[in-house]
Amino acid sequence: MAFYQDRVLPRFINVVMNTKQTREIRSRVCGELKGDVVEIGFGTGHNLPFLPTAVTHLRAVEPSASSVQLAGRRIAASRVPVEVVGLDGQSLSLADHSADAVLCTWSLCTIPDPYAAVREMRRILRPGGRLHFIEHGRAPDENVRRWQDRLNGFQNRIGGGCNLNRDIPSIIEAGGFTVASLDTYYGKGEPKPYAYMYEGRAVAKP
Repeated sequence: MAFYQDRVLPRFINVVMNTKQTREIRSRVCGELKGDVVEIGFGTGHNLPFLPTAVTHLRAVEPSASSVQLAGRRIAASRVPVEVVGLDGQSLSLADHSADAVLCTWSLCTIPDPYAAVREMRRILRPGGRLHFIEHGRAPDENVRRWQDRLNGFQNRIGGGCNLNRDIPSIIEAGGFTVASLDTYYGKGEPKPYAYMYEGRAVAKP
């Protein structure tokens, strides 16, 4: 199982999370980022081509060494300097109020304690900073939710801890943010239990 988690799964995710649809979403979510950005769940660096010119530095948090290795070419080609600064989004070794923005794409589903991770995002953001996010999670349709609950244990095992049924806006709000904008939709061409998306921006509560 360790070989699968460490070697196979990062390569699989590197492929399936680089589709036309995910690239379009990443382009929107990365829009208007600027300054010093912290990315929680850097993965294999798929967001790098979509960072605006206003971004001056990206600090990446990623638990998988294999994913960072796979990101090598994207990092080398990136206009934005990339610094890998940690493994655990639940406990960041970064100073309070040291980031202009936080970027989190398809990561809160997997972090064991997403509430702790969001609290850390809130802590490191400077006043006025925003969280840019896209996540999949709990669907509004009862039949789809039942399937999410049925499949969640299996998905958790094969998806590296990925959960299908997390209430993303509630997690973000509980972590100290106000969701300022939110689009919700089912991703195209995917089974509905896996495909309900939350795309938006959040600002830190006073």
